[in-house]
Amino acid sequence: MQISSLSNRKIAMKKFLHNKFCFINFNNFSVWIGLIILSTSHLAQAAPASNEKTATPDDQIEITISLYQHDLALIKDTRRVALDNGKNHLVWQDVSAKIKPETAWISDPTHPGQIHVITQHFDLDTLSPQKLLESHIGKSVTVMHTNPVTGKEQKETASVLTTNGGIILKFSDRIETGIPGRLAFSEIPANLRDKPAMMTSLNNLVPPVKDLQNIQLTYLTHGLSWQADYILELDPHDRHANLIGLATVINQSGIDYPNAKLQLIAGDVNQARTDRAPAAKRLREFESVSAAYITMETESHFELHRYPLQDRTTLPDNQSKQIAFMSANQIPVEKNFILQGQSHYYSSHNHHLEQRHAVEVFLNFSNTDVGPDVSLPKGVIRAYKRDANGDLHFVGEDTVLHTPNNGTVRLKLGHAFDITAKKKQTDFRKMPSSDQNTRQFETAHQINLSNAKKEAVTVIIREPIPGDWTMISDSQPHKKIASNTVEWRLKLPAKSHTELTYRVRTLL
Repeated sequence: MQISSLSNRKIAMKKFLHNKFCFINFNNFSVWIGLIILSTSHLAQAAPASNEKTATPDDQIEITISLYQHDLALIKDTRRVALDNGKNHLVWQDVSAKIKPETAWISDPTHPGQIHVITQHFDLDTLSPQKLLESHIGKSVTVMHTNPVTGKEQKETASVLTTNGGIILKFSDRIETGIPGRLAFSEIPANLRDKPAMMTSLNNLVPPVKDLQNIQLTYLTHGLSWQADYILELDPHDRHANLIGLATVINQSGIDYPNAKLQLIAGDVNQARTDRAPAAKRLREFESVSAAYITMETESHFELHRYPLQDRTTLPDNQSKQIAFMSANQIPVEKNFILQGQSHYYSSHNHHLEQRHAVEVFLNFSNTDVGPDVSLPKGVIRAYKRDANGDLHFVGEDTVLHTPNNGTVRLKLGHAFDITAKKKQTDFRKMPSSDQNTRQFETAHQINLSNAKKEAVTVIIREPIPGDWTMISDSQPHKKIASNTVEWRLKLPAKSHTELTYRVRTLL
């Protein structure tokens, strides 16, 4: 292609460099680096040891991932490898960049105890323009640039003195900072790999066989975790609901896990405190995987619960994926309206108490109704309800803890819009006490409730009363549900008001 002017040459070269080469900025010093690997025979990495064996991702026959809820996963990676009988040097490609190296071990599941590890180490530095430059400090590289006048490419040899805060090159007749072109390298150092790898020296005691061996690498890693998210859809009358459990699986470990067999571990495991790696990059993608209603088996294991997923899935690096792990239809639910009091009302004068108080909305259901032997991992339950036109609306969410099969799930969804409450303290007296170490009070209270709904409701009033207390009088029957809690259940017809008054004596 003929370029008619110097300006056109510069534009063409700039476009070419943008398309073909990497751009790096060292301390505001713009540097073009073309990653050209020069070799007389082929583009190559430094030659490996003659007896080195390599386990590549293509050799993988099975990978199982046990996902915990606190940035932890157990990886069991099985590959078909050709090992010699006796000593071997094995390179295991594609291990998690956030591996806990002290937890890794290699075995042959078919021949337990026949693989003896001598030494192992991990190369977590992966190939990048910066790492390639750093590996050539003190070595020669080829500097390639285009003559702006003639348009011809020129080459010079220089030594890399440093890359600290910018690149410094030593030519035969000068020293320069920065590069007026791009760099060409003769090889990629053996310790720079495209992805993290583990190097192991091992002694293989398995007798020589014609077939490949099944070798398993097992390790714990950070960068993989899961959390439970639930979708609860209420029926028109708030009496039944459908529940779907979704496992949100997050992979920030630095590698992909193709066609993995997953199991979710719910529960809290103790981890010794160690220095953690820096936080990973943000997720680049969010993928939602829908599933039909399913029944998930759950298994109690030690003090944890295990949820094996039925289908295999691929977990790309830097991706969040949702996988359905349980569902249940027509679960009986109970909606409660609760007005919660405060204990300080009964030991101090509250003349500013007359004000509107929020009536909270709770939704309860028994985990036994979800399914036989189903335990719910802790997570967030988000509730939805359809309107008269069939449109779905979000009505609230709450976090639930690990709930065993016979447990009760209690969700706080928000505040009632059409049910209002006002409280006031109508009397406060400090009574004489027979003991100088105790105090005695007598207080009177009034609560007004209003129901603007078109249907009747029941409002539960719960008051925490401190110390030893005695109910002197009340306008509605109460129930003592705990040593320091009294409860009233008031029925309000549609479009109505009601009032509760009571007097209580407390000894503190």
